[in-house]
Amino acid sequence: MRHGARNQLKGKVTSITRGDITSLITFEMIASAQTASVITAESVDGLELEIGDEVELVVKAVHVLPVKM
Repeated sequence: MRHGARNQLKGKVTSITRGDITSLITFEMIASAQTASVITAESVDGLELEIGDEVELVVKAVHVLPVKM
């Protein structure tokens, strides 16, 4: 199946909670991944970010699309 999503991570299904209309699928990530963020220079200064800092990444996305391999 072809899809237009470009950000792809590999995962394994760990649970499925079925509802009448929608279902919740939980995944365990298989591969480590690297991501990037574009923020203002003012935000970098405000967060006092330095190389090597540990941060929490909050991903704002509309959909997570499972595609069976």
